[in-house]
Amino acid sequence: MKLKQIELKNFRNYEDLKLDFHPNLNIFLGQNAQGKTNILEAIHFLALTRSHRTSHDKELICWSGQEMKVSGLVEKAHVNVPLEVQLSSKGRIAKANHLKENRLADYIGQLKILMFAPENLELVKGSPATRRRFMDIELGQIHAVYLYDSMRYNRALKERNAYLKFDQAKIDKNFLTVLDEQLAEHGNKIMFERKTFIEKLEIHAKKIHEQLTHGLETLKITYNQNVKTDFSKELLSRQDHDIFRHQTTVGPHRDDLQFFINEINVADFGSQGQQRTVALSIKLAEIDLIFEETGEYPILLLDDVMSELDNHRQLDLIETSLGKTQTFITTTTLDHLKNLPENLSIFHVTDGTIEKEKE
Repeated sequence: MKLKQIELKNFRNYEDLKLDFHPNLNIFLGQNAQGKTNILEAIHFLALTRSHRTSHDKELICWSGQEMKVSGLVEKAHVNVPLEVQLSSKGRIAKANHLKENRLADYIGQLKILMFAPENLELVKGSPATRRRFMDIELGQIHAVYLYDSMRYNRALKERNAYLKFDQAKIDKNFLTVLDEQLAEHGNKIMFERKTFIEKLEIHAKKIHEQLTHGLETLKITYNQNVKTDFSKELLSRQDHDIFRHQTTVGPHRDDLQFFINEINVADFGSQGQQRTVALSIKLAEIDLIFEETGEYPILLLDDVMSELDNHRQLDLIETSLGKTQTFITTTTLDHLKNLPENLSIFHVTDGTIEKEKE
């Protein structure tokens, strides 16, 4: 899978931009706040119809416009597939091969990406919501049905929570039980997919982590499923408690992950270097796992992370990704990038203007 071209209309600080990419490695070079990250954000938006930096869509539209569009040309199995996502006050429209996709689940996965940004280095110590989002994004790209079940679950959860905010005397437990059944139906599927995903991810990540640490450390990933027994029964048993709390207190929306090195919890007792190595191991493992599940390597987006890694981790990241994935890197300097291939494209970014270095 390769992203051959991208075109931006009123996206962030780019009113009108069109870029052709190298099939191997693309580096965006420039000082901070010039627009480098906006390019990777646009690729992320084209793939997932969402930004990785903000949940406020209005922030993505250039100040001079009322709507924006990101379009691209993706090569898959030697076939070019045009993709397009439009955003306006009326909402978003996603098109694949010029055809509008009515369901998000039918669009996501057309362009598979793997984003590695500074915030990913906080995967180990960040909030449980960050780790749930990590599972949802990766699973949504691998299995369209997971995205569908996740959307249905969140819709049922929102409805149940809204009902729980009613006056207690007005709540009908029979109706609440109907909502419980809807929640459990999709929640059980989500938990099964998450458990299977983490088990497979751990196999790849464990092997990579042992290589990165020269066999000195063994990585373990634990999926802390919030539901301990039968989801339907737990919902039923907690009805009175949930009515009192005005919220649903059990379900996959409260799941979490834990990471252990040699049986020690990395979040609580690991060094910063160990935490970053775990995050790197997971990202590298995802490359192979996505290929294993879909037959396609994802596009790798490295947003200003090279300066956060030492020379050994940089080398491991580059050597593992190159030759497998098309890679996009943003950086302020090339000084810390070692052993780069000669076959690449370098884009110089200055105040929203991009110039491609002559090859």
